[in-house]
Amino acid sequence: MISSLLTQVPAPPVPPGTPAEGFKAPGVEDFNLPPIFEGVPVLEWVDKVSIQFIVAALIVWGFFALATKDPKVVPGRLQFLAEKFQGIVRDQIARDNIGPDFRKYVPYLVALFAFILVNNVFGILPFVQFPSFSHPGMAYALAAITWLIYNYVGIKKQGFGGYVQLMTWPPGVPGWVRVILTPIEFLSNFILRPVTLSLRLFGNMLAGHLLLLVFIFGGEYMLTVADDLVLNVLSPFAFLFAIVMTFFEAFIQVVQAYIFTVLTASYIGASLADEH
Repeated sequence: MISSLLTQVPAPPVPPGTPAEGFKAPGVEDFNLPPIFEGVPVLEWVDKVSIQFIVAALIVWGFFALATKDPKVVPGRLQFLAEKFQGIVRDQIARDNIGPDFRKYVPYLVALFAFILVNNVFGILPFVQFPSFSHPGMAYALAAITWLIYNYVGIKKQGFGGYVQLMTWPPGVPGWVRVILTPIEFLSNFILRPVTLSLRLFGNMLAGHLLLLVFIFGGEYMLTVADDLVLNVLSPFAFLFAIVMTFFEAFIQVVQAYIFTVLTASYIGASLADEH
């Protein structure tokens, strides 16, 4: 009875001049997005990130479908852009990292690069502003596909025993050194490659967007909440840094898409090589 009465007692008024609650920095919990169709069993998996992945796949497919719908000897703008993109992946990624058999892997590498790039750019796109790969699930899935591809093509060319020997038995080293290097090579080539490949992409997208949130929310707090004239005056600098970091984040997004694609090509090339 007493406890129920106490809960009904109104809280005392906040004295004038009491400072506002301190700034709460954004964290990983801010990346946990609720499902869009909450309570619908069949559609509970649908959230903003899953929709972004679907939209990104449609954008990539639509872009190349339109660019190659009516190819001409003298390409238009869209065809030129598609050919330039494909040429960069073919000449600077596939050919340099895979070797003579590079052509059959170019379509996958082009699609991979474009898909990652579109999803990364979502992080700075107005009205979206959320990098899809700040959730690790899809990064793990793409790394698993890469793992399956380079192991499959390696076993297909070298044979199972020859491939395992290629990836775990470094040639040209003394036997006693091989005893040490073989478990390291096995761990690196068969286990750590997909893990580091996915974590690199996920970690950069998460950290970059988190940094943007810190500057944006911090500037908003300094301008509208903080009861401090100095913070109010300095708030535009926080927004300025947010703009600078947006351009830097755009650069990182392109670089991470490129690195993921290059490493995929290099793993395929290493599996097809005659010597590891």
